[in-house]
Amino acid sequence: MWTSIIIAAVLFLASFMSRGDAVPVRAATAQLTTIRSVVSTNGKVEPLENFEAHAPIGTTVKKLLVKEGDHVKKGQLLVEMDDAEARSTAAQALAQIRGAQADLSAVQAGGTQEEVYTVESQLSKARSARDTAQRNLAALERLEKDGAASAGEVKTAEDQLQRANADVMLLEQKRKDRYSKPEIAKVEAEKAQAQAAYDAAEDTLRELNIRAPFDGIVYSLPEIQGAYVNPGDLILQEADLSKVRVRAFVDEPDVGRLASGNPIEVTWDALPTRMWHGTVGANPTVIKRHETRNVGETTCIVDNQDLKLLPNVNVGVTIITAVHQNVLAVPREALHQEDSQRYVYQILNNELHRRYVQTALSNLTQVEITGGISQNALVALSPLNTKPLHDGLAVKVVR
Repeated sequence: MWTSIIIAAVLFLASFMSRGDAVPVRAATAQLTTIRSVVSTNGKVEPLENFEAHAPIGTTVKKLLVKEGDHVKKGQLLVEMDDAEARSTAAQALAQIRGAQADLSAVQAGGTQEEVYTVESQLSKARSARDTAQRNLAALERLEKDGAASAGEVKTAEDQLQRANADVMLLEQKRKDRYSKPEIAKVEAEKAQAQAAYDAAEDTLRELNIRAPFDGIVYSLPEIQGAYVNPGDLILQEADLSKVRVRAFVDEPDVGRLASGNPIEVTWDALPTRMWHGTVGANPTVIKRHETRNVGETTCIVDNQDLKLLPNVNVGVTIITAVHQNVLAVPREALHQEDSQRYVYQILNNELHRRYVQTALSNLTQVEITGGISQNALVALSPLNTKPLHDGLAVKVVR
């Protein structure tokens, strides 16, 4: 009798202790849902069509005709800068052009008007002297036949004619080719240089009066009226912000997951309730260093009709690489792996049972289950103490 009582007490105590040793665990139910695979990263907003005006020379901002945020029309005058020095430079360049043109005209004509007249006069005299020498020689040759002139006199007349011909030829050559090819090239180069200086001065004058190249918004105006600016200083930025480009920086391991046309969601901390949408324009073609990361860059175009997204702001970018709808999924922390096999712990009668599963799409929080368990299966997540999970472990689900 006493033996039976002792055995019953031991069994009761063992049962009580067994229930007390059940490991408390969190659990979840395998359910049908929509699961998305995404790449989360950051990006920067850029204007699609951007215009930057820089100071062409050191000068003063004479007049600001717009302010930041103003909508402007193509051709509208935005900023006037002091152009007195540029106008003086342009006038000097124009004078150099006219001087160079005069020199070139003189070269092409064989000299200045006075020089041309002088050569023509000298040539006329030389031709007259040549004609006289020709007549003298002819007369002496006839006299020589009649014995009225000596051979020496004829020879002297021939020499005079030869010198007269040489004088004519020299003056004709001087009129025709007074300047050598290097001299002509030098004058032509001087004219070209003067023209280039004038064109540059005209460009500077145009740049000192800044006009809108297209319809848009002035989104940056760093200088104030009356301020002195150095060459190259930024004066104004204008863009059409109705559509903007978002440049996303994708970490190298995720680049292979991207495909052209992947949907993109853009968020900005300054407007936490807003979301902008676009698609991947093209896969990255090169990996580059961005701050401390190796990234590939991809871009998308997003509508910005309300002009809330501003150039150069940092945004959050979520690229959706895949979407599976109405599929069975469990929390990612329910999934375990041993070698190449994946499994979950299904809870049946407060006891863990290892179930090997097949998986498909996954993200940071969920994993798609394509085989191994059925809908509404209860799976263990993590214990609420330090005891590890294993097959056959007694558990108590904590809701």
